This record gives sequence, C-alpha cells and structure tokens, in this order.
Amino acid sequence: MFHTFRKAAPPRLRHPATDFLVTFLKARVERARSAGTDRGASAIEWVVIAAVVVGIVAAVAVVISQALEDRADSVGDCISGIDGGSDCNP
Repeated sequence: MFHTFRKAAPPRLRHPATDFLVTFLKARVERARSAGTDRGASAIEWVVIAAVVVGIVAAVAVVISQALEDRADSVGDCISGIDGGSDCNP
C-alpha cells in the first residue's frame, strides 16, 4: 500500500571528452593504488628536504638582515656624528 518514490537520477553527460576523462581518471586512480608506497615515501622525502632547505634559507636571511641593519645603524650614526666633528672609520 505504501509507495516509495525515488528521486530521478541526474542526467549523465554523454560526450566523448567526458567519457575519455572519466576513463583516464579511473586508470590514474587504479595505477596510484597499485603503485605501492615507494612513490609516497619518495614524496615525503622531498617534502622533508624542501623543509630543511627553506629553514636554512630563512636562517641565512635573518643573519644577513641583522648584519645589514647593524651596518645601516652604524652608517646612520656616522652621518649624524659628522656635524660634531667625529671621525667615521669603519
């Protein structure tokens, strides 16, 4: 006596390009699942290496920035002291 109504399925796109894309993506997913964990481990190694390199670059940037700031302060002090007759030898 009770009737259940089903929702109509959305229309499927039937186009050769869409069919190709779906087939291509299914093949890629299957290849990724069956490839093993070597590729994932390699990707993780590259991420770790990249993180280390970024850390080193950041540390060098901080050191250079601090050295430039100190030297700029020294030059600024020298320029402001010229009027007072001080000698600015580095």
